[in-house]
Amino acid sequence: MYEAPDRYKRMIAARLPGGESLGLSSQPAPDEGGSPLRDIQLLSRGQLAPFFAIANIVAALLAWVALAGVTPVAYLLGWTGAVAAANFLAMQLARTQAITHVGRSGRKVPRLLMIGDVVLRAALWLSLPLFLFNGLDVGSQVILASLTAALGTAALGLVVVPACATGWLAMFVAGLSAELLVARASVPFNHMLSILFTLGLAVFGVLAISRWAFRQLETNAEVGSQSASASLLLQEYEQRGVGWLWQIDADNRVTYISSRMTALLGRPSSQILGHSLPALLGGHAELGRVLLEKQTFTSLEMELATARGTRWISIAGDPIIDTAGRFEGFRGVGSDVTEVRQTQERLTHLANVDVLSGLPNRGRVRQLLGEALRSATTGNVPCAIMFLDLDGFKPVNDTFGHPKGDAVLQAVAKRLCDEVGADGHVGRMGGDEFAIVIGDAQSRRKIEGLADRIIRSIAEPYQIDQTEIIIGVSIGCAFGPIDGATVDDLILKADLALYEAKGAGRGVAKYFSSELQSEQEDRVRLETDLRQAIALKQFHLLFQPLVSARNQKLVGFEALIRWNHPQRGLVPPPVFIPVAEESGLMPTIGEWVIEEACRALVSWPEPITLAVNISPKQLAQAGLPNLVSQALTRHKLPANRLELEVTEGVFLGDEAATLDVLHRLRALGVGIALDDFGTGYSSIGYLNKAVFHKLKIDGSFVREAGTRPENVAIIQSIVQLAKSFRMSITAEGVETAQDFERMRELGCDTIQGYLFGRPLSFARASEMVHGLTAKQKLAS
Repeated sequence: MYEAPDRYKRMIAARLPGGESLGLSSQPAPDEGGSPLRDIQLLSRGQLAPFFAIANIVAALLAWVALAGVTPVAYLLGWTGAVAAANFLAMQLARTQAITHVGRSGRKVPRLLMIGDVVLRAALWLSLPLFLFNGLDVGSQVILASLTAALGTAALGLVVVPACATGWLAMFVAGLSAELLVARASVPFNHMLSILFTLGLAVFGVLAISRWAFRQLETNAEVGSQSASASLLLQEYEQRGVGWLWQIDADNRVTYISSRMTALLGRPSSQILGHSLPALLGGHAELGRVLLEKQTFTSLEMELATARGTRWISIAGDPIIDTAGRFEGFRGVGSDVTEVRQTQERLTHLANVDVLSGLPNRGRVRQLLGEALRSATTGNVPCAIMFLDLDGFKPVNDTFGHPKGDAVLQAVAKRLCDEVGADGHVGRMGGDEFAIVIGDAQSRRKIEGLADRIIRSIAEPYQIDQTEIIIGVSIGCAFGPIDGATVDDLILKADLALYEAKGAGRGVAKYFSSELQSEQEDRVRLETDLRQAIALKQFHLLFQPLVSARNQKLVGFEALIRWNHPQRGLVPPPVFIPVAEESGLMPTIGEWVIEEACRALVSWPEPITLAVNISPKQLAQAGLPNLVSQALTRHKLPANRLELEVTEGVFLGDEAATLDVLHRLRALGVGIALDDFGTGYSSIGYLNKAVFHKLKIDGSFVREAGTRPENVAIIQSIVQLAKSFRMSITAEGVETAQDFERMRELGCDTIQGYLFGRPLSFARASEMVHGLTAKQKLAS
């Protein structure tokens, strides 16, 4: 049977670094044919075989003495020799089987063979006494019966195999019963009772001991099996390089340590055994503390300086307590977790870093801001968070492609890091948004100076593959805990400041203030009021006349939306339109405007037309052409009477999708006018896409044309450009007769402005239309 080495037996209670026990689960106790129990039985049987054999031979010799005067010597000699020879051979066989028939390669000894051996030896011993018993005198019968009863106790040598012990006892009970039955008339009753008591005591005693001994063997077999398996696992645990084992005494001196650990420490075992484990591992304070507590510990990681450089190890241990409850030290396991720790650090780094720029990502920026905010709260030194949004970056991606866009972002990250230096942490929030966390923002002037330097630095041209790219940056800043006591609150305040910076013309830095907060709260209330205005139909349209520059006749109107709020009064479109666009309400409002415009237009005669402004958000809807077509169909209007005005900003979005929607609208027969031409994003490249039928010159050019000759030149260029594309020209903002004459001379086709009428209600516009119609009838 496998016997576990002592060093592994001592380690069986150890735990793995993760804390799990290395013990094996208990299996049901094997029966007598089970290999571990069988091995122990054969070993124990071999050890007890001499006792059993000697007991048989000595009892035979005592029987010789008792029968010497009444039995022929030849009988006694032959019987005694046979008993001695049989027991000697059986003893040798049992001892041999204890060597050759155990272990995994051992052959099984049939149980019937072992029982048969015992029964045959019992029969051999009982043969002569039973044969001679009837012819003996009373004294010899009493002596022989007593020997028979006494020899029954020799079954103690068979208790390791209960079936053999039972067979032996059964043979002697039967033999003695036969002897006493034969001598029932001659042997005194008190002698017979004494003999029976002796045998009965032997039977019950041997059977009790046999049951106890068998249970002990079962327990030993199970423990031995577990011990062997655990030892094999521990050997494999060491040999395969999974980890190493250690053991210390009550004074923390090393009593055992695996060769893998000695190799890691770079010392021979002679320089480790007997030395303090905490000292060998660099005097780690936490290890010393847990050892002093004398409690189980797991996954204790520590840094270790070795000849191979710095390594990280993880150890776990269990206290060793003897049977008297005394503490004797620790045993445990350990492993080198350097690679695991490095992998964890790499994953943590990847989880906290933006891959493109190498800067902290959004999650890490929040952590850094949280740390700065806690330090600011406890140290009474304010911190700051800057949000940065690149101006004009989207056209870079659209024009030059994402690879160059990524290169610009990397260059921006480097410039930001150069400007901030050790004063703060630069992070990328995603897209073209960055953030800067500043731990010491006590000097507001210093923060403002940093923001100004950043704006100037980012505005410097970028040379990417011989291509010069120019962008800008807007900055919003908030101070903690002054502006916000939590990370989320501070981020919200910085975002509000950034929103203000973008609205202030970009390329500027704005700082959060209570006024900004009020504006934001007002914006939220305005959004709520807008939703109610849609439901309560608080909007109405006004109509501004459009007249022919040639004959000053009315040719149409531009529909202008107005909102008369019950408490706010008249809310100007520049105030509520941006809120409607940002909150996603513009498509709903735009649909209402189209419907109301068609309802008004159907009441006016041809050739009066009506222009409706379409926002970029509306134009981004693929369903807009269907919506316009349905409105025209419902009111039975020719499509050429409706004109849709768009600004140049529509080309800042998805250009392909925008052109597709414009082409589909144009295919309906609806007019498409480009409003405020020359004031925004350069859209000259789209004038040849056969989309627009009209250009509208912004009123700022018209009003300043009398004082600025360059404006006249610009208008002339616009008119020539429009004529080359067969487009008509409308001049907006005409307020004086001089403006009118100038625009007519420059070649404008249609005039719009206060000179010919302010925006009118539907009733006044209808009066104007019908009055014109009446005059035309009278003239005809």
